[in-house]
Amino acid sequence: MLRQQARFFRNTTIVLDIVVVSIALLLAHSFSGMVGGSGENHEYALVLLIVFPIWFGLFAYFNLYSSLRTRSLSDVLSAVVKIHFAGAIAASSILYFTAHHGPSRIFFGVFVLISLVLIGIEKASVKLFLSAIRKRGYNFRHILVIGDNERAQRFTRLVEEHAGWGLRIVGNPPLVELQNIAGICATHTVDEVVFCLTKEQTGAMDEVRHMLLDMGITVRMVPDGSVFLPIRDELTYFHEEIPMFTYYGKPFVVGQLFIKRCLDVAGALAGLGLTAFMFPFIALAIRLDSPGPLFFRQVRVGENGRLFTCWKFRSMYRDAERQKKELIPLNEMNGALFKIRNDPRVTRVGKFLRRMSLDELPQFWNVLRGEMSLVGTRPPTPEEVSRYEYKHRKRICIRPGITGLWQVSGRNEIREFDEVVRLDIEYIDQWSLSLDLKILLKTFRVLLARNGAY
Repeated sequence: MLRQQARFFRNTTIVLDIVVVSIALLLAHSFSGMVGGSGENHEYALVLLIVFPIWFGLFAYFNLYSSLRTRSLSDVLSAVVKIHFAGAIAASSILYFTAHHGPSRIFFGVFVLISLVLIGIEKASVKLFLSAIRKRGYNFRHILVIGDNERAQRFTRLVEEHAGWGLRIVGNPPLVELQNIAGICATHTVDEVVFCLTKEQTGAMDEVRHMLLDMGITVRMVPDGSVFLPIRDELTYFHEEIPMFTYYGKPFVVGQLFIKRCLDVAGALAGLGLTAFMFPFIALAIRLDSPGPLFFRQVRVGENGRLFTCWKFRSMYRDAERQKKELIPLNEMNGALFKIRNDPRVTRVGKFLRRMSLDELPQFWNVLRGEMSLVGTRPPTPEEVSRYEYKHRKRICIRPGITGLWQVSGRNEIREFDEVVRLDIEYIDQWSLSLDLKILLKTFRVLLARNGAY
């Protein structure tokens, strides 16, 4: 994951830098023409050919294509100034010795100034934006550290000293509790477990490691020099000094996940637009049908145990949660789900909303906030998760979705919770953008066939 994230960040940053430098060249070209400088197109092309390799070579030299979360803003801006100072000298020297009729000094000088300002704004904006969303609790990875040796202490100290990296240590249980690691992960939000153990201790952890992977949790092993792990997904160095073997419990393609998030945002905005259009009609129908609030909100479990408030249009009577205890004997699902076909708690309008899946329109707000995705697994309640076996927990290792493989696979006919889990894990293990698109298309077919929930 670290290597994929670094590669994705580098490629995205390069594309963004190309756009910014090209804009700076275009603005300089326009400005120099307005003030009487040379404005020939061949000069623009010449500067383009010379500037691009110099600028991007300096970006790489000053490590601006590495993660910025470990660097201060002043350090980043200082690097930007140095790049433009050195780049201006190098590029002007090349132009002087190779081009007899080179670009005007106005054009080149204005370009350097505009590029300095735009690149500085770009780098500062990226860093401040990522820092801001981390301070609000987003973009964090929760890490459980196992081990009490110097390597474990060094790793923990590095993470705690650099809060801006977006990593949080959620615990470091004593070695006597090693066999309860899966239980700790089941009751806390844990994205990764980092083992800093001796060779003897590592050998005893194979069963725990496989259990964590089955739960969808990433496992990292920090070897002590004598540990040999023949099967691994990736070898990386944390902070360029701590080697780590990494094992993944779920597919992780950073570029595709970024596109998935972009699709989520676009879909959420479109969905909220539809919700705004439908709101007056749905709100009036709910108000006329039964007393109570327009919206139903409930705490649900998101990615790796993160809790969030899930929103829906109210489709049940106001005391539905109280009645649930009395209806448990009528539950038609086997396992940690509650579902009955003719639920007496559902209002007349609620039946229509559920059949058309209109009650779930407010969940586009959850998608926009990053708590849910358009496609994923069903978001369970904390009470349901408390009844999970370890083999069930992999279904909450990703963001839950408004729709998913279970919803388009005849959810009204499925009675076994283990079958729901099987479909969710199948989605996680086979995840790709094309699978998401197929599920979205099938969802539209299900809605048109009026085969929604009951």
